[in-house]
Order: sequence, then C-alpha cells, then structure tokens
Amino acid sequence: MSKHYSIRHLAVVPVLNVLSALILVVGLAMLFPLLVSMVFNDGDTTAIFESMVITLCVGGLGFIITRHPHELSTRQVFLGVSLSWVAASLAGALPMFLATDVSYTDSFFEAMSGFTTTGASILTDIESMPRGVLFWRSFTHWLGGMGIIVFTVTVMPLVGRSGSLLFSAEAPGPSSDKITPRISDTAKILYGVYAGISALEFLLLWLGPMDWFDSLCHTFGTMATGGFSTKNASVAHFNSAYVDWVIIIFMVLAGTNF
Repeated sequence: MSKHYSIRHLAVVPVLNVLSALILVVGLAMLFPLLVSMVFNDGDTTAIFESMVITLCVGGLGFIITRHPHELSTRQVFLGVSLSWVAASLAGALPMFLATDVSYTDSFFEAMSGFTTTGASILTDIESMPRGVLFWRSFTHWLGGMGIIVFTVTVMPLVGRSGSLLFSAEAPGPSSDKITPRISDTAKILYGVYAGISALEFLLLWLGPMDWFDSLCHTFGTMATGGFSTKNASVAHFNSAYVDWVIIIFMVLAGTNF
C-alpha cells in the first residue's frame, strides 16, 4: 500500500510543477495592471500589488519544491492542461476580489471567463470598476487567447519534451505543427505574431475615438474573440462605424489559425 501511495504521490509532482509555473507566470503578468493602476491612481494599486505578491510566492515556492528530472507522461500532460485553467483562474481572481466588493466566487467566474476567452460576465456596472482591475480583466482575455499553457511554455523552462507535449495538448485540432525544432521557439514566434497584430489594432483604435486605455482593453477582447469591454454598452458606447470595422477585421484575423 505504501509503495503504491508513493508512486501516485510522485506522479502528481510533475503536474504540480506545471501548475506552479503557470501561477508564477500569472503573477508576473500582474505587473502590467499594477502599472496601469499606478497611472490612474484609482485606489486598487495596493490590492493588485498584494495579489501579485501572493501569486508569485505561491507559484515560485511551488515551482522550486516540485522541480523534477523527468518528462511528463501523456496522462500527466492532459491533467496539467485541464487543471491549468482552474489554477490560473484561482490566482487571476485575486485582484478583483481584493480591490472591489465583488465576491471571490464572482471574481473567479470573471477570471475563468477571461482566461478561457468565453466572454461571459456577471458584472452589472463595468464602468464603476477601478482601471487597474478592468485592465487585468481584459488582459486575462489576451493571455488566454493564444493559450495560457502556450504562454507558460514561452517563458518557463520545462523538462525535455514536456513543453512540446503540453503545447500539443492545448492546441486545437488533432495535431499541431512546429515552426522550429524547439517548441519554446515556436511558441515565441506565435506570440510575436499575436503581439504584432495586437499592436496594429491598438494603434488603429487609438486613431479613432478611443483613448489608449480603451484601445488596449478592446484590443485584448478582440484578439481573444471573447469580447470583454470597459463600457457597459460595450463597443456600442462609441457609436463609431470606424471602431466597428476595425474590430470586425481584427476579429477575423484573430480567428485564423496562426
């Protein structure tokens, strides 16, 4: 019995390592909404900073403790990818929960909707939310748009072929091609394309009636094809055919297979 328990215990370690790496990446990503919060000084700076510290500590400590010399098995890969959405959302819910009066359950719902690019929301007055929280809410869309595991593979070192297996497990379709021999390099190229298209849409929206903040947040929602907005009326708030057409064009581009 003890031997079987030990084997099962060790089998979970690689999965925990992947989830810890993911949580660590989510914590690093919170630096961007923290900077936005500091610019607007909407009162959510402390909450976002606390969220970032908690997430970095949990992810960093977990990543160090669960380091292992073995590659992930197929079963571990699929378990890791499945749990990645839960782990990312558990951490991603913290800024909204700590900065507003929204419950943790509702904050978790928003984070899950963001990372999975579903776009569903329980918020009734979006415009009353602090800017840093709104930015983070939209940024979870952008991170999830290409795949949160793909983003993790891009910035975190994983053992052997583990990164390639994780990449393939999260990619849509029966198979995924590698542009380069190293899967991390392939992920970087894909994110480069993703970021380049995002930058172009941001500039085009900024030339219209949107300010830089709304342009960024609506770019995130467009590229993820999820639709999170900073306005209660969403894009209709701007009453602009120019904005409509820019977002339509980039929704089509974002919906293609990179």
